[in-house]
Amino acid sequence: MTGNRPTRIERYADFFPYYLQEHAKPVTRGLHYVGTGLTFGFLAAALALGNPWWLIGMPLAGYFFAWVGHFGVEKNRPATFTYPFWSLISDYRMFFLWASGRLGRHLRAAGVD
Repeated sequence: MTGNRPTRIERYADFFPYYLQEHAKPVTRGLHYVGTGLTFGFLAAALALGNPWWLIGMPLAGYFFAWVGHFGVEKNRPATFTYPFWSLISDYRMFFLWASGRLGRHLRAAGVD
């Protein structure tokens, strides 16, 4: 555990910096990007093929790569266990901030470099 976990976070504005702190290592974030990217691939396959079974791959890919990062690299407990909705939102937010080249300032503001 990183020791950054407060007793209870009440506002999303306070959660996102904490979320980024829990993803301090670039490898952890990279694994998240792979899993999140794959969720888009599974969604595209479901839509293109008209087969909803592909949707099962979305949470499997997303959580598999994220949990490898947390348990294997970051050595912390995924925030999704305590804050499932905010964690899901934050995963996609982190992905799009990274993809657009705007994640750095959020990491610095959260004390992650």
